[in-house]
Amino acid sequence: MATYAIGDLQGCFDPLQELLAAIGFSETRDRLWFVGDLVNRGPQSLEILRFVRSLGERAVTVLGNHDLHLLMVAEASVKPHREDTLEPILVAHDRDELLTWLRGRPLMHTQGEYAMVHAGLLPSWSVGQALDLARETEHALQGPDWRGLMAHMYGNEPDHWDDALSGYARLRVIINAMTRMRICTADGRMEFRHKGGIEDIPRGYLPWFGVPGRRSANATVICGHWSAIGLLAEKNLLALDSGCLWGGRLSAVRLEDRRIVQVSCPKRAD
Repeated sequence: MATYAIGDLQGCFDPLQELLAAIGFSETRDRLWFVGDLVNRGPQSLEILRFVRSLGERAVTVLGNHDLHLLMVAEASVKPHREDTLEPILVAHDRDELLTWLRGRPLMHTQGEYAMVHAGLLPSWSVGQALDLARETEHALQGPDWRGLMAHMYGNEPDHWDDALSGYARLRVIINAMTRMRICTADGRMEFRHKGGIEDIPRGYLPWFGVPGRRSANATVICGHWSAIGLLAEKNLLALDSGCLWGGRLSAVRLEDRRIVQVSCPKRAD
């Protein structure tokens, strides 16, 4: 039995099937961990959702920003973006079942030394605290007022964590950190415009995982979201978004021995 963590898919179903063949994935023995952003911008988001859902307990996926965007578009909480490729899901006969399943996915998953989240963890959060905050937010996403949260989810403020936060502002900070953050200041103030590499980060900011003394450094955080930095495999970090959507590669890491397998992806058609 092996567990493979896999980077952002964003509707790239054919590369996923190629990757699963390359690793020799067994549906009866192995497990798959997906770092989120199953859908959007790529051509086969519907196929991805159906496949990952069909795996049942053999797969774990955390929510990414594009997954949440799909849920918000489906509820008309936001308008679709010009580059969205979500329409096949929205008109599918099993749309409601797929969206309900997606809304029930966690924001964070932990097992042993590993903690998986789509984007990152604020430097002041321990893994235990982050997991508690994720569960709090998941309860809201799956509770009776989930449509209210959809309507208030978007926004860049507050840009930092405060234990005294409450209501939608509190949930927004948690969601932004776990699904959108790439960089922050040493004291945890997030910035969301930067999508480039590490070499051109704005003055005063650091990669979230590079903040000295971050409290989650005692675990290995598995994440995606930041395709510009490519695959990073370090002692306490596995960043797996290697840009499949953009003609890069789709990456998998076998967690038992950290063996890396990658397949090339076709360049996205404009």
